[in-house]
Amino acid sequence: MAVSSTSSGSLKTGVCLSTDRPDNPFTGQVIFETDTGKVFVWAGSTWVNIGDTSGEGVQLPSGTTAERPSSPTAGQMRFNETTGEPEWYSSAMSDWVKFRNGPTFSVEYLVIAGGGGGAGTPIDGDAGSGGGAGGYQNANSDILRGSQYTITVGGGGPGGSAGAFNSGTKGANSVFVVTSEGGGYGGALENGGNGGSGGGAHRSYTSGSGTSGQGTNGGTGDGSPGYPGGGGGGKSQAGGNATTTVGGKGGDGLASSITGSSVTRAGGGGGGATRGYTPGAGGAGGGSAGGASGSASAATVNTGGGGGGAGSNVSASGSGGNGGSGVVIVRYSSAYTPTVSAGLTSTTTTVGSDKVTVFTAGTGTVSWG
Repeated sequence: MAVSSTSSGSLKTGVCLSTDRPDNPFTGQVIFETDTGKVFVWAGSTWVNIGDTSGEGVQLPSGTTAERPSSPTAGQMRFNETTGEPEWYSSAMSDWVKFRNGPTFSVEYLVIAGGGGGAGTPIDGDAGSGGGAGGYQNANSDILRGSQYTITVGGGGPGGSAGAFNSGTKGANSVFVVTSEGGGYGGALENGGNGGSGGGAHRSYTSGSGTSGQGTNGGTGDGSPGYPGGGGGGKSQAGGNATTTVGGKGGDGLASSITGSSVTRAGGGGGGATRGYTPGAGGAGGGSAGGASGSASAATVNTGGGGGGAGSNVSASGSGGNGGSGVVIVRYSSAYTPTVSAGLTSTTTTVGSDKVTVFTAGTGTVSWG
C-alpha cells in the first residue's frame, strides 16, 4: 500500500495510486487517486466514486494561498485559487502538496556541515586550537515525488589569520531534510566555539560544545608556558586535551558506506604547538594537524573536517588551517531520476540497485520523478 499518510489506520483523507488503495479501509474514508484524478469514499463494503456523480464532480473547499487554514490537519484537501490546482496537507512535510505530485519513496541521506577553522597566532606566541568538525547526520527519510527539496553544502570556516591571537571561524551549515551545524572554531585567548562538533580551547579557557546527535566537544588547552592548543571535536570522538608539550589531537570522525565503500568523514583539527613542542594530529576523517611553530594546513574538502591550530616561533607567526567543506549525499532506488537546479555541484552514480547523488558545493533544489 502506498498511501501518502503516516498512518492508514487513522487516515480520513489521503492520496494514492489506483493500484495502492488502503488494505483495511474504514467507513467514510476518502482517497484521491493521482493516476485517475478521481475521488472515492469507502461505503463499508466497496469504494464509491464521488468525483463525477451525475457528471458534476465533487466541489472541494476553495481559497487563495493566503487563505489556507492556519492549523491544517493531515490529509486535508482544498482547491487553491492562486495556483489553480487542488492540494492536500502533508503532516510529514508540514506543507501543502499539489494533487499531481506523486507518492513518497525512501532515501538514505548523509548531511555534513563545513568544519570550523583553527586559530592563528602571533610571532613567538602561544599555539592555536583546532577547529571542530561539521555536524554529521545520517538517516532515512520519506521523500515526495515531484516536490523540490532545498540542499545547501556548507563551506569550511576560514582559519584565524597570523600576526595576532585570532580565533578561527565557524563552518557553514549544510541542509537536506535536516540541518547540520557548522563546526565550532578553534579559540585564541578565548573559549572554543560551539558547533556540530566543538572547537578546541586556548590556555585554560573552556572548550566548545558539540550538538547532540551531530558531534562531540572540543579539547582543552594547556596553561603552562608554550600553551599547546586543544584539539577540535570529531563526530565519534571528542577533541583531545593538550599537555605541556603536545597539542590536543583532533577527534576522529565516523565511517559511512552510503556511496558503496567505507569513507570516514568529520574529523576534528589538531591543536598547534610552539617552541619545539609537538602539534596534535588531525582526527581521522579529514581533520588537519596542528602547526609546528607555524601555520597549519587546511582540512580535507567535502569531509567537514576541522582545521588545525597554528604554532609560532621567535621569527614567525602562524595562520590556522581552514575547515573542510561539507557534503550532502543521497542514496535511493535507481527507479527514480533526480532533477538538480542550477547553483548545485553534484554527480550521480549507480551502486547496485540504487543511485547515489553526491552534492559537493552550492545551494539549490532537487526533486525526483
